Amino acid sequence: MYLPAASRYANPAFFRRCGRSGLKLPLISLGLWHNFGGADSYENARAIVRRAFDLGITHFDLANNYGPPPGSAEENFGRMLRTDLVHHRDELVISTKAGYDMWPGPYGDFGSRKYLLASLDQSLRRLGLDYVDIFYHHRPDNETPVEETMGALAQAVRSGKALYIGLSNYDHEQTARALTVLRGLGVPCLIHQPRFSMLDRWPEAKLLPLLEKEGVGCIPFSPLAKGLLTNRYFQGIPADSRAGHDPRFLRPEHVTDAVLARTRKLDALAQARGQTLAQMALAWLLGRPAVTTVLIGASKPSQVEDCAGAGANLTFTTGELAAIEQVLATG
Repeated sequence: MYLPAASRYANPAFFRRCGRSGLKLPLISLGLWHNFGGADSYENARAIVRRAFDLGITHFDLANNYGPPPGSAEENFGRMLRTDLVHHRDELVISTKAGYDMWPGPYGDFGSRKYLLASLDQSLRRLGLDYVDIFYHHRPDNETPVEETMGALAQAVRSGKALYIGLSNYDHEQTARALTVLRGLGVPCLIHQPRFSMLDRWPEAKLLPLLEKEGVGCIPFSPLAKGLLTNRYFQGIPADSRAGHDPRFLRPEHVTDAVLARTRKLDALAQARGQTLAQMALAWLLGRPAVTTVLIGASKPSQVEDCAGAGANLTFTTGELAAIEQVLATG
């Protein structure tokens, strides 16, 4: 029987309040986008989840279509909930999403009320839960009125099937419209999940200031730029890496000499701080306005351990920040 580490809450500073809500999230959250589906090793996925919880990572992020096949990551995590984590549901923040293609026909995609609420019901069945903590709309839908989409999210909360709601992949203008509608419905947005990293900084100009002003937390996904902000590719492309076996998300031609030149310089700065490159990249994000937590992926428990170590040094000197900016400006 799995018994989680008694030390998992030893560091209260590992948790931050999300926006202006009462909910605290760990600095590091675990995403189950890759490596947790039916085509992957269940025992490896189980080991990753166990190690994450031992380290105080209480937030596990899913979506209806995570797999492959779609839905299987929720099914596998539901199995872990019934076995390893059955006595710890109230210690967990479990999120899921709907917005991408999930089933055939016109009702299994985008942002209609019919799709979102049906998808949430299906997710709850796969997870074996009565409710999720956070339910996201996974991407904006310009063909559905925002009032309908936000109304469906609000209904999910009012029905008790979700405690909070979030947005993902919305730009600044889309977010502003959605927040206005949600405010009118009396159901605030808890959190926003954009793609954001040292190498992909688009949220900084407009989105982050909006989230900070509105009291919405930010949880960047792909914070390590699909593995580029690690030492994973310094000696070539490993066969088990993202670029080595899953070209849907990172192709070998993306691992260029120019990118590696920048990441090697960043790695030297990280080592001077006593951190790995991944730890510094996460710590840098956690210093951005509105960022509550960062959403990592992992293919082995050791990667979770490395990322969790980012919280040991979140402070940057003015000189360190200037040196990082100089490296990033060369791209």
